[in-house]
Amino acid sequence: MYHLALGLTLLLLATLLLLGLSLQLGWRRDQARWPHHALYFAVCAGTVLTGLLALLGHQRWWPYPPLLLLLLGMARTRPGRAGHWRLAGLIALLYVGAAVWVW
Repeated sequence: MYHLALGLTLLLLATLLLLGLSLQLGWRRDQARWPHHALYFAVCAGTVLTGLLALLGHQRWWPYPPLLLLLLGMARTRPGRAGHWRLAGLIALLYVGAAVWVW
């Protein structure tokens, strides 16, 4: 169950990044903004769920709280600015690295 939650969260994160890239490039900004926020919430919820499942399953749980803090830190950056996409890229790299390490 833990690996399924981690895999789904990674899939949601990849979708979030692709949608964010499309927003950055100007594709359907008015229509894609609310799905981008919904995916962001889903990735945050998936991170919490994955961390809890890891904890309950005696897996490596400790990478998930820092990842969640980084995700929540996205709200402090301005969308469309370099800080926003740089933080998003950092989160994606760290998330994939942590996933490969804990898998």
